[in-house]
Amino acid sequence: MLEIQYTVKSNKMAEERLQEVIPNEVIMKQIVLLRGQKVILDKDLATLYQVTTGNLNKAVSRNIKRFPSDFMFQLTTEELKNLIFQFGISSWGGTRKLPHAFTEQGVAMLSGILNSDRAISVNIQIMRVFADVRKMLLDNTELRLAIEEIRRKTDNHSKNIELVFKYLDELLEKKANPVSRELIGFKPGETESGSI
Repeated sequence: MLEIQYTVKSNKMAEERLQEVIPNEVIMKQIVLLRGQKVILDKDLATLYQVTTGNLNKAVSRNIKRFPSDFMFQLTTEELKNLIFQFGISSWGGTRKLPHAFTEQGVAMLSGILNSDRAISVNIQIMRVFADVRKMLLDNTELRLAIEEIRRKTDNHSKNIELVFKYLDELLEKKANPVSRELIGFKPGETESGSI
């Protein structure tokens, strides 16, 4: 019984140590937007997993059926040039092939072909970061919609206030420039014929 408790406790400690191998901010910086999808490039994943990019790509090519185009795609020359320009990197480390970009599902699939403890813990962490990014985007969208609703309401209020000021200006103008008109109704000292 004591041995089982010790094993469970040591497994929890090992899991806690592996849970945050890399700060989440480092992983978030590796996520880029390409073709309308959040992806991580093969060289960045290899760095996180502490393997070479070549070995990562070999493992992927041996299991290519697991990586359809919505899980992984190869960058075009133009996309690579754009990334190099965005990040201000003079070269991409001398790669001979265009890099691969892995979507969230592609990164999850990598967990099935990379079996080291580090790869497993990093994969879990990357999945959590992708979930956090998705949540932040959702929160941003909700905030943007709320701001737009407030803006729409204040636009209506502004129009109504302008209308009120326009009517007030008209009333003030009429008071300042009264129109002389003949009074109607009974006038004291007058008889029905019109004279006293």
